[in-house]
Amino acid sequence: MASTRTPTACLPPTRTPVTTTLRTALRHATPALLAYTGVRTTGVLALTLWSHIRNQDVWQALAAEWDTEWYLGIAAHGYTTELGTRQDANNLAFFPLYPLLLRALTPVSPLSPASTGLTLAIAASLLAAWGIFAIGDHLHGRRAGILLTTLWAALPVGLVQWMGYTESLFTACAAWSLYAVLTGRWLTAATLAALAGLTRPTGIAVAAAVTVTALTSSRHPRALLAALLAPLGWLGYVGWVGLRLDRWDGYFAVQRLWRNEWDGGVRTVEQLRHLLFEDSTPELFLLMVTGTLLASIALFALSLADRQPLPLLVFTGVMLAIVLGSGGVYFPRARFLLPAFPLLLPLALHLSRASRRLRTLALTGAVLGSAYCGAYMILVWPSAP
Repeated sequence: MASTRTPTACLPPTRTPVTTTLRTALRHATPALLAYTGVRTTGVLALTLWSHIRNQDVWQALAAEWDTEWYLGIAAHGYTTELGTRQDANNLAFFPLYPLLLRALTPVSPLSPASTGLTLAIAASLLAAWGIFAIGDHLHGRRAGILLTTLWAALPVGLVQWMGYTESLFTACAAWSLYAVLTGRWLTAATLAALAGLTRPTGIAVAAAVTVTALTSSRHPRALLAALLAPLGWLGYVGWVGLRLDRWDGYFAVQRLWRNEWDGGVRTVEQLRHLLFEDSTPELFLLMVTGTLLASIALFALSLADRQPLPLLVFTGVMLAIVLGSGGVYFPRARFLLPAFPLLLPLALHLSRASRRLRTLALTGAVLGSAYCGAYMILVWPSAP
């Protein structure tokens, strides 16, 4: 009797459901996400304990001060229509994706706008940590991915990741865009780069990474399309500000009012010289910022020596050029470099090959140092992070 079963070779290929793929990927990333959450929870606990001793409000500091006030104001009332002449007073300096998300979520959230924004930032930080792990795992294996994620969590200004700021949202867009480039998903990479360009001024660094890589490594039509699409978020907002203010250089005029002109690094060198050689009693937080900048330069040199993939080098190179070349205020520059996580890859690789004792000592020191620096930044340092 002839068999009625269809030969296997004739069956159509089965496709793994997207939900199954996501569950598998999430399970693979769980150790990194647990490590990330543990580091950041340690920082918040240190902040809570210290703030209790000083009788200061933790929630207010994390969810409703400094730049967060600007984003909450934009979400509630929109953008100004005039340039004005007051310094540090024009809200068009702040890119729109975060306040737009906040505006969309607040009506359906049981929380206050400030608490909704903080929740959004924490959720974005977990997506960012997952993306950072995915890149480290893709390039160098699971251990390197976990260490890269842990080191990013333990940066001196890592507490900003759990504040109502845009760094976590931007890092999530950047990390997954870069991962999409590394895995050949060009249109996904371009879309996320465009979103990064709507999140922070340094979004142009993500667009540059996608565009340069697409133009130099592939002639596929999707890669060429991605090269064109990636900068549209940043260009779109800059162009919109120009139209809103009825002048072609509107966005750059706003930045001048915030004293954020690009001077090629003159101001940065002056500040470094003053803090390291002229100021006899430099502020601890400014020394931390200075150490972060100098370490970032050294880590970029190591990244070049390690021949990191082109998109990572372009991203961190453009980020460094923007941050170090700015003539604006000095103290937030460690925070501005927070999304430049590929700079930590040389350290992650070194630790992945080190002894368990050295790895434990290094990570413990980094976590405790991050907890102290984060609490000091919020409770003692008198200005914005």
